Amino acid sequence: MFSRRQLLQASACGFGALALEAISAEQAVAANVFDNNRPHHQPRAKRAIFLFMSGGPSQMDMFDYKSRLKKDHGKPLPFSLPETEASVGLENTRLLGPVTSFSHQGESGLYMTDLMPHTARVADELCVLRAVETDSLNHPLATNLLHRGSLNDRLPSMGAWLSYGLGTENEKLPSYLTILPAEGQANYSSGFLPAIHQGTPIQEVGINPKSAPIRHLTDPNISLEMQRDRIDLIQAMNRRKLSRLIEDQQMEGVIESFELAFRMQTETPKLVDLSKESKTIKDLYGIGEAPTDQFARQCLLARRFAEAGVRFIQVSMNGWDHHGAIATGLPKQLKISDKPIAGLLTDLKQRGLLDDTLVVWSGEFGRTPFSQGDSAGSEVGRDHNRRGFTAWMAGGGVKAGYVHGETDEYGFRAVNGKVHVHDLHATILHLLGINHERLTYQHIGRNFRLTDVHGSIVNEILA
Repeated sequence: MFSRRQLLQASACGFGALALEAISAEQAVAANVFDNNRPHHQPRAKRAIFLFMSGGPSQMDMFDYKSRLKKDHGKPLPFSLPETEASVGLENTRLLGPVTSFSHQGESGLYMTDLMPHTARVADELCVLRAVETDSLNHPLATNLLHRGSLNDRLPSMGAWLSYGLGTENEKLPSYLTILPAEGQANYSSGFLPAIHQGTPIQEVGINPKSAPIRHLTDPNISLEMQRDRIDLIQAMNRRKLSRLIEDQQMEGVIESFELAFRMQTETPKLVDLSKESKTIKDLYGIGEAPTDQFARQCLLARRFAEAGVRFIQVSMNGWDHHGAIATGLPKQLKISDKPIAGLLTDLKQRGLLDDTLVVWSGEFGRTPFSQGDSAGSEVGRDHNRRGFTAWMAGGGVKAGYVHGETDEYGFRAVNGKVHVHDLHATILHLLGINHERLTYQHIGRNFRLTDVHGSIVNEILA
């Protein structure tokens, strides 16, 4: 309730009657914007973790081995590059064979790089998509499409659509979190959806004890009681305005986000504190080790948030854009990411969470089977490739130990089992109980959806 001093101050400002209408914190949460969220069909997964590998991981050096590419290393291209696409630095390009060695892993026999020994131990959990396609070779545009289903428009992100469609499992936490976002704020925004559905960024993962994981979450200068009183007054004013407007979803989102921010002050600090985790779990992820520590913390936080009921969690990792020195740069990335990702899958499974948690790993595109620079030199790298790259999924209703799709003998173009990014989105939504054609929102006179007018469910990968 308001203090007497606040009521007097409000009255002096002309808001006396309004302040007197303010009610308790529990009553202040009127019609929750999540109340009517229901899946369209029985979901396979309750939540999703998206591991975004920013820059474009090299598929033929990780999950899509090509013996013909190895055999023809250093030879001129046996195919023509599209005339409509720029080919800077590719005038004298040559085929570039795999820069890592491969072997079969698990009972499924997944053929993958030897530089991921930890992931190899969970190979039988992976559903590998080897023929993914996107629409742009440009990092920002391809990232837009992967996150928002559109190359250019500032539309809602995938996590925002899931929040809008399904709501939250825990009213004390956001339904959408992004941990150390690398994709730009627009790609975790709610776009034209109510503000409550935008992604909440986790800016610190516990390496710097002086920095708060979520900025502006607390105000050390006033008590929680005073903060509650302030919110009650603001909410009463907002609801008075909303009653005059009859319906305003943006205003409803603002009202709910105020309440959520207050509730988060008690729940979030406990979840971002990794000190209570056992040494066994920390070692599983690689926390406290070089060079895995930071990414390991991101992955462990993802598990903690998933377990606590966050609907969509994104974990981002930069550094996959290997235009040069891929033979040394890629192994460094794999050394950082291999153990934490394997730890995440292992931890989810041993807690009984993997069955209803969908894990998705992907970059915005892949890389070419030909080189940039001198194909015989140590600084050689690979260019961007949108025509055929690899993503994988695990848990949440997909086939385990399964490979879907195929690229050509050089790994340049998808030829069988093609999966466009729109299809990937449609499948993710389906696994979470949403019909991608029915999850719509009217904006500027027409209905929008994550997949726009595209997208087909990849039924072949469903368990």
